[in-house]
Amino acid sequence: MNVLPMSGNRGRRGRRGALSAVLLAAVMTVATACGGGGGDSEPGKKARGKLTAEGPSQAVVSIAVKDGATEVRTSGALKVTARKGSLKSVKVTDGKGKEIEGKISGGGSTWEPVAHLAASTKYSVDAIAKDKEGRESAKHASFTTLTPKNTFAGYFTPEDGSTVGVGMPVSLTFSRGITNPKAVERAVKVTAEPAVDIKPHWFGNDRVDFRPEKYWAAGTKVTLNLNLNGVEGRPGVYGTQSKTVRFTVGRSQVSTVDARAHTMKVERDGKVIKTIPISAGAPGHSTYNGQMVISEKYEVTRMNGDTVGFGGEYDIKDVPHAMRLSTSGTFIHGNYWSGSGTFGSENASHGCVGLEDQRGGGDPSMPGSWFFKNSMIGDLVVVKNSDDKVIQPENGLNGWNMPWSEWTKGS
Repeated sequence: MNVLPMSGNRGRRGRRGALSAVLLAAVMTVATACGGGGGDSEPGKKARGKLTAEGPSQAVVSIAVKDGATEVRTSGALKVTARKGSLKSVKVTDGKGKEIEGKISGGGSTWEPVAHLAASTKYSVDAIAKDKEGRESAKHASFTTLTPKNTFAGYFTPEDGSTVGVGMPVSLTFSRGITNPKAVERAVKVTAEPAVDIKPHWFGNDRVDFRPEKYWAAGTKVTLNLNLNGVEGRPGVYGTQSKTVRFTVGRSQVSTVDARAHTMKVERDGKVIKTIPISAGAPGHSTYNGQMVISEKYEVTRMNGDTVGFGGEYDIKDVPHAMRLSTSGTFIHGNYWSGSGTFGSENASHGCVGLEDQRGGGDPSMPGSWFFKNSMIGDLVVVKNSDDKVIQPENGLNGWNMPWSEWTKGS
């Protein structure tokens, strides 16, 4: 029997069928591999990772100050709390976008500012809390602080940008008596570079001075930050200042007056650079002992006994090269009216320290002129061996006469 050959079309259809089967199997294999392998992709199973529970947050945020409130107190009024959850973040900003520093405490239940707020200022509060399921709740409010009807100011020394001697404290005198000194202390910060421990001490209720335990080191950079705006210094009386003051401590100069020997040794950076003959206070008008800071300098000034309780004993209209050592009227100054023989041998003044000088102070070689030129605000003049008592710390800028242990009490 003759067998006919297979049709060409039929053979091609067979090969195409085999090839399709192979491709289908390959596609199924790839699809299985892309599925992530095995049962992890089974329907109904959760994706890996923590899921936040559905529904509204149970946390409740409360802001103590009502939205839109005015005349809000600058201290003690602002507080943010969370119930049924904890605070995640609290942001408080003023009208200029400056953020107010605050602290979350109580395990996240409370936020309060770390300092007082400024007066007459609008603030915005944005707080976020979360419940135990991680769901967040937010609240916003804005308010404006009070505008004070009564204010106080702090007058400071030394001046901004000045260079002063190693004895210069930072001194603030207030225009109104302060009955809340702790609030004022928290609003005043004095720092130094290199760093040193600096403490305040109050003299009465209208003055506070800041100093380190020992004289400043030469070259120290000191910064005074006054953040008094909004501080309630006494009931209903608020501060108004926000200011930064910077000054530099210059070379070290300490001049020691020996009232018995009638001399003054000028010591600079640990070395005696000059010994000057002087005349201190006469018997009955002796010069204070102690450490005194030069607080003012005058090329020429008038000295009238009436202003310091000496009646009409003297009135000198042109005292040259005068430098104040106390509030009560102690100066170290040039003297042209006593004979040259007085200096170095006799105490003849009404309590001041006198240096020989020329009327008008025009001779730079005279001791009064030399000392004036070579001294700066904040330099120290130390008097010893006088018949008087040690000067009181508050009489001038003379807190160095108070022991550190007493200075720091209550600070």
